[in-house]
Amino acid sequence: MDAFRDAILQRAPIETFALKTVQEFIQPQKQTKLAQDENQMLENMLRTLLQELVAAAAQSGEQIMQYGQLIDDDDDNIHGQIPHLLDVVLYLCEKEHVEGGMIFQLLEDLTEMSTMKNCKDVFGYIESKQDILGKQELFARGKLVMLRTCNQLLRRLSKANDVVFCGRILMFLAHFFPLSERSAVNIKGVFNTSNETKYEKDPPKGISVDFNFYKTFWSLQEYFCNPASLISASTKWQKFSSSLAVVLNTFDAQPLSEEEGEANSLEEEAATFNIKYLTSSKLMGLELKDSSFRRHILLQCLIMFDYLRAPGKNDKDLPSETMEELKSCEDRVKKLLEITPPKGKEFLRAVEHILEREKNWVWWKRDGCPPFEKQPIDKKSPNAGQKKRRQRWRLGNKELSQLWRWADQNPNALTDSQRVRTPDIADYWKPLAEDMDPSAGIEDEYHHKNNRVYCWKGLRFTARQDLEGFSRFTEMGIEGVVPVELLPPEVRSKYQAKPNEKAKRAKKEEAKGGSQETEGNQIGVSNSEAEAEGGRGDAETMESDAIADTPTPEEQQRLGGSDTENGQEAGQIEDAETEEAGLMDTDLDHPPTPVS
Repeated sequence: MDAFRDAILQRAPIETFALKTVQEFIQPQKQTKLAQDENQMLENMLRTLLQELVAAAAQSGEQIMQYGQLIDDDDDNIHGQIPHLLDVVLYLCEKEHVEGGMIFQLLEDLTEMSTMKNCKDVFGYIESKQDILGKQELFARGKLVMLRTCNQLLRRLSKANDVVFCGRILMFLAHFFPLSERSAVNIKGVFNTSNETKYEKDPPKGISVDFNFYKTFWSLQEYFCNPASLISASTKWQKFSSSLAVVLNTFDAQPLSEEEGEANSLEEEAATFNIKYLTSSKLMGLELKDSSFRRHILLQCLIMFDYLRAPGKNDKDLPSETMEELKSCEDRVKKLLEITPPKGKEFLRAVEHILEREKNWVWWKRDGCPPFEKQPIDKKSPNAGQKKRRQRWRLGNKELSQLWRWADQNPNALTDSQRVRTPDIADYWKPLAEDMDPSAGIEDEYHHKNNRVYCWKGLRFTARQDLEGFSRFTEMGIEGVVPVELLPPEVRSKYQAKPNEKAKRAKKEEAKGGSQETEGNQIGVSNSEAEAEGGRGDAETMESDAIADTPTPEEQQRLGGSDTENGQEAGQIEDAETEEAGLMDTDLDHPPTPVS
């Protein structure tokens, strides 16, 4: 211990004597790095030496970071014995001569042994060495110790009187730990409900104050302290909105001038700024004239509105009426911030920018705080002369292999009868049948008959399953294809086929076939008479056609005995044969005679 006591009094550079001093005291097995038991022995000795130095500083009445000051000849810097000891240990930890967490343990012991006034100086030293302490080889060993040290300091500090020091500690933690460190993130979104704002419950005597407004104003802090309570009960939101409306109306009725805003601005008096305002009813009138006080309340409103609309793990969806009321309140608060001096518009733009960036952090926390740092990809080139082997997939490619693994029983899925099947026409045409019901009131533009793909598929299904219904398409359109039993009673009669409809259709086809056959025979007889007589004119030819209008008895008998259903086809075939025979006879027996 005496060797280290003498070492911290030296004015030479630390690298010239630090390692040598450790080797003289420990006599390590290795020349440059201590073993585990050797590190423990050195740490115990250093903690004892630090405790003695702090006790000596306390007895002398000096501040611990300035006890036993040394003046360097080169730069005239003043160093106390304790800071110099910490520099020696920090150098040994940085060069990995000793265990990396040793410096963090000494800093924790030093803050525990110091008063709050001395802790500010100790923390100043920690801030000055932040870059070295944040190196990866030291940070991995001492991050938990440093976090414990800072949390203990925050517990000892007063949140009302030591606001600046608390802010320094929080800023240091934000810079010291990476952004993706989960220990610094409030994953569950728990609110600090212990930060209670106390105010008077009974009106004071002898003072003319609007006590109802006073209670309404400070009751808003209960909701700002725990915004989640507004979601659990709708009655709380109604009470909050009514109280907020009273406060905003008062701000509107008492606008601040530019002179009042400049006079009450705290920008130049930042050192005396206190985060907690006094809640005495006697100060209510003066606080309403303070522009910073108004901005503080209005900013709390915007932060709470942003939380209620922000996405998260918990369902914070409010009813539509509540969301509309929230939006109107938010617009009103922004207008009040804009007209609050000084520089209301610039202040509002800055707040909106901060809240917009806050949404990115909300989404990041909701996704589980993934790390921001990405490790570089090592591009390893294949060895020369060796081809990179392509990955082989069971089913040919990656996508098909993944689809195959997703199903538990793929062979059963492929052989399932319900996998690919043709729907029944009764089920397929049911939507169209419902559209045809007048009582349904379906507009024409939403009618299924206007869907070309739907109609085309239905005709294909009907052609396979119902030929009779498919045949009605030419006469009645797509609506006639729908099975009659699906139609409503008032529409069914229009598309329902009559009992003797088939018989009438057959007779019609028979008559049509007979007329075509008679017409063909008439053409054959007229041609024969015209060839026999030779040189007759057009009038005689027309007369012979008129005589041949009546069919012969043999033709009538033949027409009467033909099949009724096939009459049209038989007449067409016989007509073609007769006409062909007449033309052949004319060409062979009687050459054409020119008409004079």
